[in-house]
Amino acid sequence: MNDLMGKHIVLGLSGGIACYKSAELCRALIKEGATVQVVMTEAAEHFITPVTMQALSGRSVYGSQWDAREPNNMPHINLSREADAILVAPCSADFMAKLLHGGADELLSLMCLARPIDRVPLLLAPAMNREMWAHPATQRNMAQLQQDGAAILGVGSGDQACGETGDGRMLEPEQLLEDLVAFFQPKLLAGKRVLVTAGPTFEAIDPVRGITNLSSGKMGFAIARAAREAGAQVTLVAGPVALATPRGVDRINVRSALQMLAACEAQAPRADIFVATAAVADWRAADASEQKIKKDGSGLVPQLRFTENPDILHTLAQGERARNGALFCVGFAAESHDLLANAQAKRARKGVPLLVGNIGPATFGLDDNQLLLVDAQGSRELPRASKQVLGRQLIAEIARRLGRHE
Repeated sequence: MNDLMGKHIVLGLSGGIACYKSAELCRALIKEGATVQVVMTEAAEHFITPVTMQALSGRSVYGSQWDAREPNNMPHINLSREADAILVAPCSADFMAKLLHGGADELLSLMCLARPIDRVPLLLAPAMNREMWAHPATQRNMAQLQQDGAAILGVGSGDQACGETGDGRMLEPEQLLEDLVAFFQPKLLAGKRVLVTAGPTFEAIDPVRGITNLSSGKMGFAIARAAREAGAQVTLVAGPVALATPRGVDRINVRSALQMLAACEAQAPRADIFVATAAVADWRAADASEQKIKKDGSGLVPQLRFTENPDILHTLAQGERARNGALFCVGFAAESHDLLANAQAKRARKGVPLLVGNIGPATFGLDDNQLLLVDAQGSRELPRASKQVLGRQLIAEIARRLGRHE
């Protein structure tokens, strides 16, 4: 997908054992389409060599403000002016303190200070011992750096090189990559709260069997990630799927349609947008058995009775907040045939302003999709693309309908 195509990232390394993660981060940035210029402090070179980072980035590594390769002897000016962003990963406690006070006694801090602050963002990925992270001085420094315009990407929690366990680990390369990609996305839904459902539901027949479908949840997870990238606060109500939660998204796991309805009704009063992507089972067993239903050798088939599940989208779309315009509802229709006709009928039946249709068997479990947007004025196709690209296009479409533009 190459989300960073055309972006030039200056990757700064300050001293810390987490420098070993910076090698993989550099690879990930380049794989995503970015060009990467590595700048290292002297302390960083005690943990990983410039040769390693040069091999991974395909560019000579800079470490001195007196580097003679620059004709004007001003690498702090030249490198910062070329960047679309400066990402310091790892960013040690010492380097955070230096940035806070405008220290500039080596190239990386000098470059951060000299960058055009209005067009070259500074992103920091802290990495330090848990006590250093929790220290009031570090927390004060972090708060002031954020106030000064730097973006703090947070820390992970777990085992640390010192043998202790807690907060302060540098985020994993894939997490930092996701955060950087999100940083560059337009914040079309800043300040909005988005509620998304995703995946199938599972309706138990007995403790080991049930009714479900082939939905993987990938489309709903992509929409949740896209909404978070657009600046929204996102809650994802997920059926039983084995997908990682998008960064910055609050996740509520459910199994059945009744559980999904309860979760959505609890979250809806605080939501501005509801996107019902989940493939909810239409029916459930009227009397689920508490024990496994076994064959008895008679050849007789157990008689199962079914009852209709509640319509989650219709329930929320007919609520007071949706009717007075406070909750914008978007439905999904996974059809097997006659997509346009079925999607139009479903939109009218559900009473929603926008319904998104797709052919379920042609997309379940895949990483790409093709969508049909249906509203009162007609329909429009979103051509086949990755689900993440389509998720961003749908979020942009929702933002446009809410009067929010870049």
